[in-house]
Amino acid sequence: MPAVEIGDVRVHYDQTGRGEPVLLIPGTGARGRTWSLHQVPALVEAGYRALTLDNRGVGLSGPAKPGLTVDDLVTDVATVIETVLGQPCRLIGSSMGAHIVQELIVTRPELCRQAVLMASRARPDAFSLAFAAAERTLYDSGARVPADYDAVTRALQNLSPSTLRDNNAVQDWLDVFEMSPVERADPGQRAQLDVVIDTDRRAAYRSIRVPALVISFVDDLVAPPCCGRELAATIPSARYVEIRDAGHYGYLEKPEAVNAALLDFFAVDGSRVSP
Repeated sequence: MPAVEIGDVRVHYDQTGRGEPVLLIPGTGARGRTWSLHQVPALVEAGYRALTLDNRGVGLSGPAKPGLTVDDLVTDVATVIETVLGQPCRLIGSSMGAHIVQELIVTRPELCRQAVLMASRARPDAFSLAFAAAERTLYDSGARVPADYDAVTRALQNLSPSTLRDNNAVQDWLDVFEMSPVERADPGQRAQLDVVIDTDRRAAYRSIRVPALVISFVDDLVAPPCCGRELAATIPSARYVEIRDAGHYGYLEKPEAVNAALLDFFAVDGSRVSP
């Protein structure tokens, strides 16, 4: 996998397809490859070039030192765009990835043509702050969480009740979670847990002029639809879409609906290319 050097940090990325570029940014602790199952094939089939990256601290990118900030991650993304692409691109982010994209289109709007923001918010609330603090406390405690318990907990947090009621689907998810446990001894993943929306960013986001699509998932407990609706209302002229029967991992639970929404949005400015 190729990489970009940013001081003492290496940011690894991968790219597939030809055409106008789309850069996909994963959430906390996730690798770029999480986009490869559903979104990358759909983008390539539609005639785009899809780039995925590992945020510093995860996968092949790092190191991520204590005190990691969203500005650090924005710098990484901006450097990849400038170094690898040399032109503005479309950006897709989910959860922390959306946070990164939101901040980039405030400070470096010239690097982005269109932005898709999934499972995000414009300001914190009591539960989101408590949830983030609890995640940090668990990492810092050094506690060992059994893999099967961790899998069930992640399923409850991130999946829709409709998925949990489907015996075959939920067993597949539990198997995936058990085979890919959270690395709570990994300092890079711990560093990413500090990158949260902990202040009200609505004033800054009102300055955004990049065309934006906000996608919320109806059953998302981590970033409920009310947060997405407020984010979309804050960003001038943003479009808003809600996807049913999907939780925080909605882009994996309901990929057809997500892909249709983002491809329709990308086609709005008439610049979609043919495969």
